[in-house]
Amino acid sequence: MSERFLAVLNRAAGGGRCGKLAGAALERLRAGGLEIEVAETAGRGHAIEIARAAYIRGARNFIAVGGDGTSHEVVNGLYPQALAGEKPSLGFLPLGTGNSFLRDFSDQGKDYALQALLSGKRREVDVLRMVHSGGTLYYINLLSLGFAADVAALRHRRFSGLGELGYVLALFLCLIRLERRPFPLRVDGAGEWDRRRCLFLTFNNSKFTGGRMMIAPLADAADGLIEYVRWGPIGRLGLLRNLHTLYDGTHLQHPLAERQAAGSIEFALDAPVDIMIDGEVARARCQRIDVLPRALVVMA
Repeated sequence: MSERFLAVLNRAAGGGRCGKLAGAALERLRAGGLEIEVAETAGRGHAIEIARAAYIRGARNFIAVGGDGTSHEVVNGLYPQALAGEKPSLGFLPLGTGNSFLRDFSDQGKDYALQALLSGKRREVDVLRMVHSGGTLYYINLLSLGFAADVAALRHRRFSGLGELGYVLALFLCLIRLERRPFPLRVDGAGEWDRRRCLFLTFNNSKFTGGRMMIAPLADAADGLIEYVRWGPIGRLGLLRNLHTLYDGTHLQHPLAERQAAGSIEFALDAPVDIMIDGEVARARCQRIDVLPRALVVMA
């Protein structure tokens, strides 16, 4: 008997690219023996509702058809109820802008994702949980505060219709003002609160962000730990000279860089801040991050 999957399809992902490519990709999976039901999203947050309702009615195998944002919403639809039930499986058809999480396993994108689904390849991975003053968010890639989140938020709010140019403009403006500020936190409940100024902080489950940027080269998505990376208050020239090192992970060799594997992170923020979480932009007053060890099965 063929396996049954619910494909959560975001046709708008990748500027509409996903809608053009999804049909052929899904038919290839059906030809390979998978039974697939398709549910299309109608806007931001709809994939959360689709995945949540489907899990409650008994669906356990899902495919996120879109970009990082689509899989992020599906994950947030599955949890927390999946913690009290059967472990769900999540496959990917990365037809949107990014596929950062999948890159930990292959740089072949769609072709690798299709083969993983057709061959039934499965592995358990951790899910990270961020509790904030307004609720809880779940993620499988990374959460970032500081410079990267500032760029993403500015692009989203002012230049979202300009594609790659919008990103360049946001990056340029953030470089000009270059905020280096503290985000008070402590690791594993030990010691004093760390109130040092920094350029950015990331709390990673997997290695990559933005498709090719290797922010956390030592991350392991199944080790039950948060890979915490910090880059201190580097200046503009220093950042420009070292920007390329973010793509091969050698930024960790910089004297202002630090990394640590942690079980939990606590925050003492005075107010909400911009965050980037699995490629999505949000504003939240973070309170705590912890790990749900091997809570999700991925087809990867």
